[in-house]
Amino acid sequence: MAVDAADATAHASCLDRLDTRTRVVVAVILVLALVNLKSWTLLGLALLLGLGLTGLAGVSARQTARRLLHIEGFLLILFIALPLLTRLPPFIEIGPLSLSLPGLERAITLVLRISAAALVVLPLVSGLTPIRLGHALGRLGLPARLVQVFLFAIRYIELLRAEARRLHDAMRLRGFVPGTNVHTMRSYGHFIGQLLVRAVERAERVNEAMRCRGFAGRFPLVTLERFGIVDLGTAGLAGLLVVGALLVDRL
Repeated sequence: MAVDAADATAHASCLDRLDTRTRVVVAVILVLALVNLKSWTLLGLALLLGLGLTGLAGVSARQTARRLLHIEGFLLILFIALPLLTRLPPFIEIGPLSLSLPGLERAITLVLRISAAALVVLPLVSGLTPIRLGHALGRLGLPARLVQVFLFAIRYIELLRAEARRLHDAMRLRGFVPGTNVHTMRSYGHFIGQLLVRAVERAERVNEAMRCRGFAGRFPLVTLERFGIVDLGTAGLAGLLVVGALLVDRL
């Protein structure tokens, strides 16, 4: 997250002119449209749209490739497994392997959909700081409790990770070497228990500190962003693209 924030700061992009709510809504609309497209031609054009958005966001090709690496690794497994596991004719015989042609077509469609969705979402959302994104979700009308959980999770996941590292380092300093035995299972059980206890204690301290500062159950959503003509034009253009693509796909 720190790397993404630094990248967003280093690259002033055209997308930074948009209200955060516009970026979130456009990303959701485009993803919902992509999961309903069946035409490989339209999905290929969506890939080009995603690449164009990465350029507008000021994200380099190296950064895009790094962020997509894990997604494409999963898609490679899907691309190999789906034609082998689908039992719908006709089949393509390649040596001892029997590949289902409908399964291969579904695999290609899924790969195109997910890749296009990732390329669209990454430049629109990943450049946002977690606090900015959380405030935008609150201003969009999401339940306050859900927004609070999101903001707290972003803040305290890293703290819990640091606490887990300290506990793991303490175990190593005491000579702990993991293995496939009862001692290892018992040690990891104590490790998880200690982590949960410390997490609860930290949560209690944070709750007391916030109540002492007058926290009334809601975070103030402070922002200088305003929905303007550029946001209206962007949302309208995205709507036209979605409607046009869905109509062409159904023809």
